[in-house]
Amino acid sequence: MLGAMAALRRLTQARRSPTERTALAGEAAAEAAEADLQQAELERAEVTHAEQTPAEPAPAESPRTEPARAEAPKKPGRVPKAPAGDHTPTPGDHQAAAFFDCDNTILRGAAIFYLGVGLYRRKFFTRRDVARFAWQQAWFRLGAEDPAHIADAKDKALSLVAGKRTAEVEQICEEVFEQVIAEKIWPGTRALVQLHLDAGQQVWLVTAAPLEAARIIARRLGMTGALGTVAEAVDGVYTGRLVGGLLHGDAKAAAVRALARREQLELSHCAAFSDSANDIPMLALVGHPYVVNPDAALRRHARRMGWRVRDFRTGRRAAKVGLPAAAGLGVLAGGTAAAIAVRRRRRA
Repeated sequence: MLGAMAALRRLTQARRSPTERTALAGEAAAEAAEADLQQAELERAEVTHAEQTPAEPAPAESPRTEPARAEAPKKPGRVPKAPAGDHTPTPGDHQAAAFFDCDNTILRGAAIFYLGVGLYRRKFFTRRDVARFAWQQAWFRLGAEDPAHIADAKDKALSLVAGKRTAEVEQICEEVFEQVIAEKIWPGTRALVQLHLDAGQQVWLVTAAPLEAARIIARRLGMTGALGTVAEAVDGVYTGRLVGGLLHGDAKAAAVRALARREQLELSHCAAFSDSANDIPMLALVGHPYVVNPDAALRRHARRMGWRVRDFRTGRRAAKVGLPAAAGLGVLAGGTAAAIAVRRRRRA
């Protein structure tokens, strides 16, 4: 694992085409996810071994202690019933999995925004930074996606966390999402997540948000794991570079393909869920694409393709999703906060 990631870091530092960076971002996300799975399996094995091994008699003066147990994933409240008419996953199909986008699909709004607020409150950046990124996001939402703005946003965001310890950002993620997750989950999407978990399938979060944040959201929902944007770190410190690039658009599809290869999944058996036209490459990969709380472009595409559409928003709430100011704060989140500069939702 360490050798492979070192190779990825070297590749990141070289000049590469957009296609190569997309592939590298996907491979980096899948490799990190695979490492998380292996670590979880190791921890479970250690707990099982501890439980099965007879404890040595404790000294008379010392109280007997119980073996450590793995913490069960926290789930945000009661899981509602899945909407009628949804694809019913086949129980016991180990070649099947479900892939869920995060922003406006699972969470109301953007995960990176909530993390951005947490970082702002901890003095990671200034109001001036927020104002500039909010202005850039407003341009993106109007359809004026300026590559210079995107590059500036990414460079600024990464410079803010360069030299910061990964453990510090991970702790902030824990604090932020412990408070946010329960009230920001779309109950209908949560039910769909549970539907696939109950069938014994792997269920993955796939997001352009930093991997550190994505892991926590996935864990809170009891999901198998997360595919997120990987920020380069050396000795536990962010370098200010991404491994490959943002896990956005085609990079999400690359990550899903790479994970499917590693986990021997059959994509025609799999399902994917998203709200954004940016995720059409990921949705088109699987046999069961779903459109959740869609933007106008994705709704039109889904209608042409005959994809199922689920909209859990009220009209008022739908109009408020993805405010530019919120997105501007989010751009600064974590080692890969630049995701917000290219994860805008295309509204027609």
